[in-house]
Order: sequence, then C-alpha cells, then structure tokens
Amino acid sequence: MHAFDVLGDPVRRRILELLAAGEQPAGALGETVRREFGISQPAVSQHLKVLREHGFTTVRAVGTRRLYAVDPGPLREIDAWLAGFRRFWAPPLAALATELARGRRERRLRGNEPDDERTNP
Repeated sequence: MHAFDVLGDPVRRRILELLAAGEQPAGALGETVRREFGISQPAVSQHLKVLREHGFTTVRAVGTRRLYAVDPGPLREIDAWLAGFRRFWAPPLAALATELARGRRERRLRGNEPDDERTNP
C-alpha cells in the first residue's frame, strides 16, 4: 500500500491529526474516532493496524494500555515527494501574504487599524 493510499482514508487522517498533539492511548483514539465517524471499535483497531504496519505510527505498551504516537518517517517521505509541486502554491501564497501585509500597512497609515499584532490574521 502506498503512503497516499494509507492517508486517503479520512479515518486514518483523523487518527494522525489526533496523534499530532502527542502520544495517546488506543482507547482515547478509539473513543474519539467512533464518536466522530460512527464506526465500531474493531474498525478503529484495523485503521490503527494499517497506520502501524505502514510506519505512520508507533505503539508501545504500558501495562495493559497501548500508547500510539506519530512516526514522522513516512510523512517526511511524502513531504519530499510534494517538494516538487510546491512551486505551484508557494509563490501565490507568498504574494497573498505580501498583499495582506500591504493592506494592513495602508489601513494603519490611514488610522483605520491599530498597530497591534493581535489584529493580524
């Protein structure tokens, strides 16, 4: 299974999003995913197994608990593959950031916006 096949499933992507915050027990992951997707515990276990077998997560036992964490290796590989395509979106995003900054500066100079970093999006 290719990395994009693994990440093509919304349940597996959600599990990785949850794990991005840090290591979590299988039970907590399962509860969240069951609630959000309406799937069974065995289905959640299968998704965790796919992520683990394809290197996206690690698992370690602590007593009877299984703690899952993101393994960044496959994500680095995806990032490296995407690097060849960044030119399609990086310059437009940089141009957008420049235009937003220019607009904030103009409003600030006109006195329509306080010079406060908290107002920046």
